[in-house]
Amino acid sequence: MTTIVINKDGASALHSQISDWIRVQIASGEWPSNYRVRTEPEFAADLGVSRGTLRRALTTLIHEGLLKQVQGRGTFVTSTLIEPAIAQKLSSLSEDFISQGVDVETKVIASKLIEAPRPLAALLDLMPGQPVLRLVRLRSVPAGAIVLLHNYVRADLAPGIEDVDFTVDSLFGTLEHTYNLRIGSGRRSFSAEGASTEVASALAITVGAPVQYLEQVTYLKDGSAIEYSDVWINSRMLRVTSVLARR
Repeated sequence: MTTIVINKDGASALHSQISDWIRVQIASGEWPSNYRVRTEPEFAADLGVSRGTLRRALTTLIHEGLLKQVQGRGTFVTSTLIEPAIAQKLSSLSEDFISQGVDVETKVIASKLIEAPRPLAALLDLMPGQPVLRLVRLRSVPAGAIVLLHNYVRADLAPGIEDVDFTVDSLFGTLEHTYNLRIGSGRRSFSAEGASTEVASALAITVGAPVQYLEQVTYLKDGSAIEYSDVWINSRMLRVTSVLARR
């Protein structure tokens, strides 16, 4: 069993550190589907925490659907799928992967300025023909490709953005930290569709295989549209989950 180091003086709560570590074990394949988690007394003793703290971490993952408890048998891993929080908050996939400790490689397929076609210009509050950055990236984990992203960013609000190295820099991070733009809100729509030839080739799946499709428009604090994106998610390796609360 891989050792986890608990920082009892850190800013992050102990149960959050434990649940984050378990997510990494699941995402990396160290804990495959149907893996049986050690009993609470044994696991808590190994970690040097109370059973209450451990139970809170396990309960979080059970609610997320990553673990399940079977009466009289114990706690098991339900899935090795990566589960980002993009259906719950305005975070980017790279931010979600980093927060979960998932090792992701980014390949930039295209990054250049183009003239905004009329439908895109309308979404971004531009005149047709104004320049936008067309950014195409593929994100992969050791097990294979998981996400193909097409982003279109207003170049008038981020001059020189076509020169940014997006193999290492995130799009939201660049907009916020390099250009001091305050991202405020976004509109995301999810649907299922069959993989096109381009999507299938990028994600190493068959043409027509089911993929999750995400369409998004991102707005700044002042209400200005800054970015539009098309995202295709490999459904075999990544699942979008919403955690909901009833008022």
